Amino acid sequence: MYIVVVGGGRVGYYLVKTLLNEGHEVVIVEKNPAFCKIINCELGGVCIRGDGCEASILAEVGTGRADMFIAVTGDDEDNLVACQVARHKFNVPRTIARIRNPQNEVIFKTLGIDVTVSSTSVILEHIQEELPTHPLTHLLAIRDQGLEIVEVRVSPESTAVGKRIRELRLPEGTDFALVIPQSDRPFVPNPDTVIQPHDRLVAIVNPAVEEELRDILRGKPKD
Repeated sequence: MYIVVVGGGRVGYYLVKTLLNEGHEVVIVEKNPAFCKIINCELGGVCIRGDGCEASILAEVGTGRADMFIAVTGDDEDNLVACQVARHKFNVPRTIARIRNPQNEVIFKTLGIDVTVSSTSVILEHIQEELPTHPLTHLLAIRDQGLEIVEVRVSPESTAVGKRIRELRLPEGTDFALVIPQSDRPFVPNPDTVIQPHDRLVAIVNPAVEEELRDILRGKPKD
C-alpha cells in the first residue's frame, strides 16, 4: 500500500520504520527540519518537510493516490484537520488519527475519521481488564453501523445473576453474541440462558447505551 503519515515524532518515526520493513511505500510529512533530517538519514529520504494540514503539501506527496492516511502528531486538532483534508480533498479511503485526549474521540468519529488511536485509552483498557469493579471492556468498533462489541463481566454480587437473558431489561438493540463461563467452554446464548457469576458476556451494543448495559449487569438498572 501507499501510506502517507503526518507527524515525525517518535510515534511517526517508529510507525514508518515498521511499515517500510513490511514492504509498504511510505512518505512522512513533518514540520520540524531537525526531525526531517534525522528521519531521512536513518530511513532514506522518506520525509518531506511541511505542514500536513495544508492541501498543497499533501498534494506534493501524492496523497491523491494514497491507500491510507495516518496522522500522529502530538496535536489532536492538527490530526483531525489533516485527516479531514485527506478524506474530503484527496478522497483517501482510510484515515487513522492519533488522539491524546480521549474525550475528543467522539468528535473524531462524528467527523468521519475511520480509526482513532489513544494511548490513554489503551492503557485504561488494560487497567480495566484487571479491575473487577470495572465490568465493561471495548473489543471492537463497527463504525459503519455505529455499534461497539464489548465484553461485560458479571460479578457474583450482581442482581442479574440467576436471571434469564430475556428477563433483563436490556437497552434497545443490544444483543449478546457469546457467553464465556468461568470454567466451561464459550457458547452462543439464547433468551433462556441463565446468567451465572463471573460470566463474561460479549455484546453488540450502541455506544450511547453502554453505561445502561453496565448498570443492568451490575444490578443497577435505570428506572
